[in-house]
Amino acid sequence: MKSSREHLLQVGKLPQDLLAGLLHRYTGRDDRLLVGPAIGIDATVIDFGASCLVAKTDPITFVSDEIGFYAVVINANDVACMGARPRWFLATILLPEGSATEQMAETVFAQLAQACQELDIVLCGGHTEITVGLDRPIVVGQMLGEVPRERLVTSAGLQPGDHIILTKGVPIEGGSIIARERAQELTELFGPELVTRCRNLIFSPGISVVRDAAIACQAGSVHALHDPTEGGLVTGLRELAAAAGVGLEIDEHRIPILPECKILCDQYGLDPLGTIASGALLIGAPAGDSSRIVAALQAAGIEARVIGRAVEAERGLMLRRAGELIPLPAFPQDEISRLFTG
Repeated sequence: MKSSREHLLQVGKLPQDLLAGLLHRYTGRDDRLLVGPAIGIDATVIDFGASCLVAKTDPITFVSDEIGFYAVVINANDVACMGARPRWFLATILLPEGSATEQMAETVFAQLAQACQELDIVLCGGHTEITVGLDRPIVVGQMLGEVPRERLVTSAGLQPGDHIILTKGVPIEGGSIIARERAQELTELFGPELVTRCRNLIFSPGISVVRDAAIACQAGSVHALHDPTEGGLVTGLRELAAAAGVGLEIDEHRIPILPECKILCDQYGLDPLGTIASGALLIGAPAGDSSRIVAALQAAGIEARVIGRAVEAERGLMLRRAGELIPLPAFPQDEISRLFTG
């Protein structure tokens, strides 16, 4: 019989308890490392005196279309979630043996450059190669940013009593991925208009939360920022709670699920709350500041609403559904992965 350590892991993020153990055993610390690796922490922070260097790395593996755009924006989001301004980007570009062409390389570089230009980021280095064993391009991004030390925000800052604000809705990235990966089938079922609208969700309302984070931080006191990605909104909420050591009470009826995304999720039996959700931003703010932050975001054309609150850790992670508090669901594997694994 196989031991538990020999069981195969599922596609997606490592289980939280496994990852927490690995981080505890194998990562280091020094006096200048202000924020190190931990569950729910978006990036690392290094002390540079009056300012802090914020560093993040993240790969793009679920999509091949617009992969350069995704790589820049996803990494910029995590830097912005520390209250920082994304400034410099490096990319490791892995192209698949047997199908890589000069045009493929040119397309990825052009996408990287365009996304960097739109966010005022410098594409400053990286590495490119043709790699064996791949069936699609993969881009691993590394984003560097900076923030004055007094304006640093971390997921660990969430406090009991804080309101949880969600911007835009979910699952923006998931809806776009489904439309891109199953375009022909969905066009036959629902017509080209819906498919085109869903494909373009990464641009409108968009998967960047850099502007969302900046507006929130300017409008009021922000205790925590976190962008839900793999594992969807629910996993993002769990990561936020784990980082801060708090409980949560979330009102399901207040969670904005984009109607077109629900159609696609229903078609493939995916739960929108567990489907990759880049484009939404979770904001933890004192109850007295939340209405001002929501108003500022809405005035800038960004949908935002309070979806719940942080509570003491012993009260657990709960979802209010049809007036009843039930345990918050868990998604060990992102729902979107089922499109790729069957």
